Amino acid sequence: MTSRSTSADFVTAFATGWPEHQPDIMVLSLTTQRGVQDFAFNKEQALLIAKTIKETAAKLEKPKTKTS
Repeated sequence: MTSRSTSADFVTAFATGWPEHQPDIMVLSLTTQRGVQDFAFNKEQALLIAKTIKETAAKLEKPKTKTS
């Protein structure tokens, strides 16, 4: 796997269309120290991403609690 040294500071997704007159796409916007990267997805791609996120989230372990 590729080593990644940059993580997103802000992640937003919106389906209002981007530019505004494209209601057929969803835009995922990642903001990092290097700037903003926007990714456009059609409906099928967006649903596949959502399915993958849901499946992965279900596999996550519960956060470990700190003991003082």
